[in-house]
Amino acid sequence: MDDFDLKGQDLQMVLNDIDKVNHRLGGHRITLKGLKKLAQSSAKTTLTFVDIGCGSGDTLRVISDWAIRQNFNIKLYGIDANAHIIEQAKILSKDYPDIKYLHQNIFSDEFKQQQFDIISCCLTLHHFKDQDILKLLPQLYQQSKIGVLINDLQRSRLAYILFKAYAKVFMKSKIAKHDGAISILRSFKKTDLHHFFTSINPKSFNIEWCWAFRYLCLIQK
Repeated sequence: MDDFDLKGQDLQMVLNDIDKVNHRLGGHRITLKGLKKLAQSSAKTTLTFVDIGCGSGDTLRVISDWAIRQNFNIKLYGIDANAHIIEQAKILSKDYPDIKYLHQNIFSDEFKQQQFDIISCCLTLHHFKDQDILKLLPQLYQQSKIGVLINDLQRSRLAYILFKAYAKVFMKSKIAKHDGAISILRSFKKTDLHHFFTSINPKSFNIEWCWAFRYLCLIQK
């Protein structure tokens, strides 16, 4: 998934496998939980929410469906550096006029000039090297008006073993199987996250372990 030229059937199979993992193992539930907590801290009647590294946009569609049921006013944006992924997300979200997709690099001046109430990194942060994370998080913190939401993986031997077993049975894409295992190896211990967040000096932050082997992190202003 770090290959920005990935496209066609291979891309569709990867995105489909990732979306199924998020549905089956509670990834969307974790993001929604974080969104609700951050929204409660604001008096705004309409929020702007951006998911960086948005993939197929599945997370945004889940949030949109929830917001409609709750009569909750939210403007949703998805950003990805892979133009082919953005085009696929637009197709899958054709019935969601409240979601806007942007093909942008989050380190670009174009992206840095934008602000959102809540900035979400769902399974995105572990794709970056530590030195890039230390540059990115202060940037996102400054660009957010309410806070930053991170939903990412716990680095764990047990998580790796269980994922390999899950992938063998339920995943079709060889790329998704390989990248999923690599993602766990590149993911985080709680001490890693503490190190990253204290370097920002935020008003407050919270790290919560969630099933299955995830961390929900909220960095508030």
